[in-house]
Amino acid sequence: MNLLIIPALPILAALICGIPVGWYVAAGATLLSSIATLLLSLESAFIVLRCGKIVSIPNWISIDALGVLILVLVAFVSTTASIFSWGYMKQETTESKKLRLYYANLNLFIFSMLAVPMIQEPNLTWIAVELTTLFSILLVGFKNTQEALEAAWKYMLLTLMGAAIALLGFLILFWAARTNLNGNAYTWSTLSLIASKMHPELLKTAFILILIGFGAKVGFVPLHTWLPDAHSQAPSPVCALLSGIETTTILYVILKLLPVFEAAKGIDALLWARAVGLISLGCAAFLLIQVKDFKRLFAFSTVEHMGIIFTAAGLGLSSGHLATIMQIVTHAVTKSFCFYAAGAALLITGTRQISKVKGLIHLNPFTGIALLIGGLAIAGAPPFAVFISEFSIVKAAILAKHWVTVTLLVLFIITAFFGVMSHINTMVFGRPESPPVAKHPLPLTCKISMVLAIVPVIVFGLYIPAQLYELLKMAALALSH
Repeated sequence: MNLLIIPALPILAALICGIPVGWYVAAGATLLSSIATLLLSLESAFIVLRCGKIVSIPNWISIDALGVLILVLVAFVSTTASIFSWGYMKQETTESKKLRLYYANLNLFIFSMLAVPMIQEPNLTWIAVELTTLFSILLVGFKNTQEALEAAWKYMLLTLMGAAIALLGFLILFWAARTNLNGNAYTWSTLSLIASKMHPELLKTAFILILIGFGAKVGFVPLHTWLPDAHSQAPSPVCALLSGIETTTILYVILKLLPVFEAAKGIDALLWARAVGLISLGCAAFLLIQVKDFKRLFAFSTVEHMGIIFTAAGLGLSSGHLATIMQIVTHAVTKSFCFYAAGAALLITGTRQISKVKGLIHLNPFTGIALLIGGLAIAGAPPFAVFISEFSIVKAAILAKHWVTVTLLVLFIITAFFGVMSHINTMVFGRPESPPVAKHPLPLTCKISMVLAIVPVIVFGLYIPAQLYELLKMAALALSH
């Protein structure tokens, strides 16, 4: 299978969006492209299960189990976001040109995320990561209000400064690797093979720079401040992509480098991962308690989950690697659903303020139930998927005998749970001061998207298909070397 077909589809859809016809052509092209991308990504996953890897251009374009898992997640969230956008964006604007521009940018954003796990040359991967930022900036500022533009500028400044820092780290990494390549191509797999031979001081410097630079894009504390602002202003389907999968796609790059930095003397990369992860998790857990905006609520939840994933990656055991992969999957599918529920609540109530949303279950039962399920699921309540992955992480930490990590993990996860659910409970079941009135009806496409998005959130909490579990195990193995 030629992997190049997959990222070519959103590029083609973006070109179609440039045709000056009705916005529905752009929306239709985006939806068809996303569905085709999802089908091809699933086909790629089955091929990887049989063959272990797909190589389209040796040393340049190929994909392993971890990469194809990210690919499938990007394709799935893109498909549900495309469906949700169809009805949701008509409420944002009726201007055909602006809607076509939205869909064009959306397709380019999807293209950049699809490219990241396919590229095998680390420096080119950096370029793909930066494209995800550049294309998503325009989506964050889509509303063109003062608040949206301010959020877009903040997002741009922090993440592009992070890009410059990460670039320096990648150049130093290449400097450390070039004398040990011995004629081999500079790829992710080559890096892992020669990691123990590279100069430890250069590796240490590269590790710190890349962690800071890409950590700003992932949303690690204290570099997370752009994330709640961007998520409060971006259209909800864009938030689903930003929070559900873009942060994970960039974290994937850091996780690919962890085995390389583990091999260097003087760098306890796993300790750094646990420390950074726990700091992010802890800060986000307490920020969730005082948040006032329900879209910012789910944004801080993303900071929390990125912290959980990085903490799990720092455990080092095979069980920790498997739990890391499971958390990546459950976060992506659950957080995207949460932002669809938040978008639906915003359409119905016309406000993002938690204090102004009460009794949603009576105003619009479908949205109220969706928001309740989303809150319970992302907070880690059983029987939803996140509960399984978080339980696996705590279990792996116990097996690794990292007792401080276990204690802090449990404490922060419980704090985050009550932080999320105290707000969700008020919004769904609270008694309003006056009879609420719906601002807009909920479009059918939004309902369809939310129904599709909730399926893996529930199913993966009760049952993981054998083929998916095998792919998870293969992806976990890729984290160790």
